[in-house]
This record gives sequence, C-alpha cells and structure tokens, in this order.
Amino acid sequence: MLTPLIDLLGEDRLSWLGGLLVGGLFGFFAQRSRFCLRAAAVEFSRGEGGPRLAVWLLTFAAALVGTQSFVALGLLDVSEARQLAQQGSISGALVGGVMFGCGMILARGCASRLLVLSANGNLRALLSGLVFAVTAQASYRGLLSPAREWVTNLWLVDGGPSRDIMAVFGGGTPEKLAFGGLWLIAGLAFAFRSQLPRRLILSALATGVAVIAGWLVTYQLSQASFAPVALKSLTFSGPSAEALMLVLNSSQLRLGFDLGIIPGVFLGSFIAAAAAGELKLEGFSDGLGMRRYLLGAVLMGFGAMLAGGCAVGAGVTGASVFALTAWLVLGGMWLGAGFTDLFVDRGGMPQSQRAERHHTVPESEPKYSRSPTRSGADLGTV
Repeated sequence: MLTPLIDLLGEDRLSWLGGLLVGGLFGFFAQRSRFCLRAAAVEFSRGEGGPRLAVWLLTFAAALVGTQSFVALGLLDVSEARQLAQQGSISGALVGGVMFGCGMILARGCASRLLVLSANGNLRALLSGLVFAVTAQASYRGLLSPAREWVTNLWLVDGGPSRDIMAVFGGGTPEKLAFGGLWLIAGLAFAFRSQLPRRLILSALATGVAVIAGWLVTYQLSQASFAPVALKSLTFSGPSAEALMLVLNSSQLRLGFDLGIIPGVFLGSFIAAAAAGELKLEGFSDGLGMRRYLLGAVLMGFGAMLAGGCAVGAGVTGASVFALTAWLVLGGMWLGAGFTDLFVDRGGMPQSQRAERHHTVPESEPKYSRSPTRSGADLGTV
C-alpha cells in the first residue's frame, strides 16, 4: 500500500510526513485534553486523584491496550523496537528517570507539555524547551556525553527477552492486554469520580492513539521500504536534539520520522488552541522563576538522554511495548516528581499543615472548569 507513495515522495520524505501527521495528532489532542505527567504526578503525590491523573491514566492505558491489541492481531511486531532489541541501561533508567521527574516539576511541564504550550504562546515553555533541546544534544554528543556514558555503563542489560518486563515474569501478550486493561479501568474510574466531560475523556484516549499510530506508521514503512527503517513511535528528547541540529547545521541531517514529530506537535497544538481561542502570550514574572524553569529544563535534558526517553518516549511509548527500562524510568519520574513537589513546592510538609502553621488558606491549584468552551483549560498549566 505504501509502495506508490514511496515511489512518489521517497522514503525519507514519506517518513517525515508520517512523523508530521502523528505529531499533529498528538499535539492537537494533548492540547485539548491537557495531557501532562507533571500535573498528574503532583495530583497523585498530594493524594487528590482528580482530573489531571485521570487524563494521564487514560492516555497511558490507550497506548498500552492499543499497541498490544495490534500485536495480538499480528498487525504489529515490536520485537525490533530499540527499547526491546538493543542493549539498555538499568542505571541510566533509574538515575535519568528521577532527574527528569525533578526537572519537570521545576519547569512545570515535561518536554512534550513544554512544546504543546510553546505553540499556544507560552514563552516560558518555549525558552525551557530550547534549553531542554540544547542539554539533550550536549548529553548525547557534546560536553555532557562522558558523564552520561559513565552513568549508563554502571548497570547494563542485554537486548531481547531480558528487556521485556512481562517476559521476565513469564507473561506474554494476553497478560500485557489484561494489565493494560487494569490501567484503563483505573483511568475511567478516576474520570468518572472527577466528572470529566466525555470530550476530555475522548481527547485523552486519542492522545494515546497517537502513540499507537506512530508504531503502525514506522512498522508499515519498515515493511515496504528497501532501506532499513527504525521501528519507533513518539518521543521528544532525540527529536528535539535533532531538530536543533537541523536548524544549526541542516546539511548533516536527513529527513525522517523523528524530524516530523516536533513541527507536527507544534502545528497540532497551535490549531487546537486557535480553534478554542486559547492563544495567549505569556512570559516570566521574575528572575527567580526563570532560574527555576531553566534548571528544570537542564535536569530533564540530561535525564532524558540517560533514561533513553522523556515522559512520553519512555513513560508511554516505551511502556506500551513493556520495555523493562521504560517502566523503571516511569517509576523514577513519579518518585522524583513527588519528592520535588514535597520538598520544593510544599516546603517538606502537606499543604494543609503548612496552611495551618501560617494561619492562612492554602493556595490550591486552579480548579477544574466545566465550561463548554474551555473545559479543563487549567489542567497541567505551566
């Protein structure tokens, strides 16, 4: 089916177009659903379990169940995905995951959320995203690469069955589908508990579908192409670094799926925000806040390269194929986020206790809105 398109556009352009479309799908529905791991982790660490957590769980579960369903039907083979086939790093996953989790709390958004908000006019997110990309590139091939390699090599794991967390415990595709179903039930339970509107539930599920679409697009390209095509889906650390190098030195990079993701997400988010009337220029309020954002971006950039992916690349895409290191990264992100929220944003004590000590009403995060035109506009803000 793709052969005529390959003949017409060429493999590189078609792969780039696939990344652009998948990125656009993710950007549009991530903007509408306010998908954000940081917001979900903060809600969870504070024991609230509301709409932000529901949105993340629904997206996560959709990616898991959908990916494994296509595998079960024989329409997708993920065994050659980098997260499973290549050697991985346990130490990099653990350290990188915690660093990324700390960083996304400081920057008030993970890499994907910063990109989505940049397209809406958020200059804080734009600058943080650029620092994230520079740090990711420096960690991959630049000044920080020796430190990354040292941590990575502390504890390695071979590719193959040893990187499939379900295979390690003796399970297979049926068990993966059942496990993904539990996450979906949890997401729906939190959604109903939070009275999440149907359109936000559908938007959250569609955000997860974008991850499935990425796997399917690259898989079909790998089957139809004469040249090797890497099997992959959405991630933001590597593509951000590559997009940066494309701007600085375009002659050394070829078009491909990864280079289509960043502009795709930006355009998708911009279209969604414009249609909802949510485009708005926002900047830093003070220098202290700016330092916080930049430190968070640096931690995320280095952490993502250690971990082999960002909150989407490892936390959702890698987890959807049950890569061992991806699940370790995800656990580290939640742990680092909870720790940073507790000791930085809440001063080391529950919010209610801090308010009682100061005899003031605690400043809560913006409440979920049920407005028909701007529902959930406060979810996962930066």
